[in-house]
Amino acid sequence: MECSAFLPRTTPLSDPNRVRIGYRFGSGSIWVSPVRRSSRIGATISVTGSEVAPVSSVNPVYTPTPKDRALRTPHSGYHFDGTARPFFEGWYFKVSIPQCRQSFCFMYSVENPAFSNGMGMFDRSIYGNQFTGVGAQILGADDKYICQFSEKSKNFWGSRHELMLGHTFLPNGDSAPPTDEVVPQEFNKRVLEGFQVTPLWHQGFIRDDGRSNYVETVKTARWEYSTKPVYGWGDMTAKQKSTAGWLAAFPVFEPHWQICMAGGLSTGWIEWDGERFEFENAPSYSEKNWGGGFPRKWYWIQCNVFEGTSSDVALTAAGGLRELSGLSEEFESPSLIGVHHAGRFHEFVPWTGSVTWDISPWGCWKMTGENETHLVEIEATTKEPGTPLRAPTIEAGLVTACKDTCYGDLRLHLWEKKYDGSKGKVILDVTSNMAALEVGGGPWFSGWKGKTVSNDLLNQALKAPIDVESFFPITFLKPPGL
Repeated sequence: MECSAFLPRTTPLSDPNRVRIGYRFGSGSIWVSPVRRSSRIGATISVTGSEVAPVSSVNPVYTPTPKDRALRTPHSGYHFDGTARPFFEGWYFKVSIPQCRQSFCFMYSVENPAFSNGMGMFDRSIYGNQFTGVGAQILGADDKYICQFSEKSKNFWGSRHELMLGHTFLPNGDSAPPTDEVVPQEFNKRVLEGFQVTPLWHQGFIRDDGRSNYVETVKTARWEYSTKPVYGWGDMTAKQKSTAGWLAAFPVFEPHWQICMAGGLSTGWIEWDGERFEFENAPSYSEKNWGGGFPRKWYWIQCNVFEGTSSDVALTAAGGLRELSGLSEEFESPSLIGVHHAGRFHEFVPWTGSVTWDISPWGCWKMTGENETHLVEIEATTKEPGTPLRAPTIEAGLVTACKDTCYGDLRLHLWEKKYDGSKGKVILDVTSNMAALEVGGGPWFSGWKGKTVSNDLLNQALKAPIDVESFFPITFLKPPGL
């Protein structure tokens, strides 16, 4: 027999016959399947005997990751250099489904992988106490949460130069865990609990490990979806940029941060504690960070779903307080805003202009930016309580360190700049009720206001058109991650 599980629509549609996903290319639009205003987003489940198996009307198509793919950003690879220095790397992948106003944020992390079986007494006597392991977290529908963690990273793998990684929490019987990208059928045959992700494909199954009794959790999550990248970090037709400039190749500015895909289109399905969400050409996003540890304090805004525009828009903005490596108690507060729109990238960073921020402990995020040609303003708010998430920390490992929601209300303004520096032609005036918002670290006893202040010498260095990757024409000579 067949039964259906439905989700009520939570946002009205501007058109009763179709739902705009958010990207338009040339003269052609990308739409989801027609949905009537009074309909519900549904999932069909086929029941045979005592087993329940999903019957998918959406079939994502797997594509192996090609070499020298378009829109690859610098620092797409895994940065672990094999040494025992304190090190983490984290990855973030988000899919937004506007029809039901739900988002799914997948977060993976590996800590101190030099000790792949955890640290023994001998290791601790030489290297001190370091926290180890692999974590998989998902912030999903209705801001619910799931987390699975292992102190051992021996079944984790990451590509040295491409955005490809995976981990096996539980293999299927005597099957060997994958050590590289495999076809979906092979993954399902060898992995009972785990994940693999590439720029074009993402699949997995995890089970909550019961350590998160402070938040509303789900028991299991399973997913398979394909992705078509639309924006990396730069103009659509140009060479993609390092998010923090070419100096990100050096460890003095850790932790580093790279937006890998500012905007993409994903097709597939996610099973969330028994409910099935199917989507076609859903807006998606990915980023990563790595280094010795997370910033002391930070804030973050990200959105790919907007009303008020007939073209594609992707926004990422963030800032933090981080300690400069090797400099005792020296901190900096880097901040940036990036807007992709109609094939172009509008970048607001300290070395080409200025960025200001006014962030409350929770509930309100305000930022402005200025460069040589444009001005930008962002204001985001939320009445949601937020969901505590984990982050890799030097002091305690993967522990609760930030708070997020995917139900932020946001307004984005972008103007051309007049000759006198004032606001000119309006490029964008758009809104969203699906912004992802975060504050982390601390303390957050009160709000945080500031303006980027950078060393003039450093700014001049970052403005230099240096392509670090060009120094290594032979791939195997490149540093890890680059």
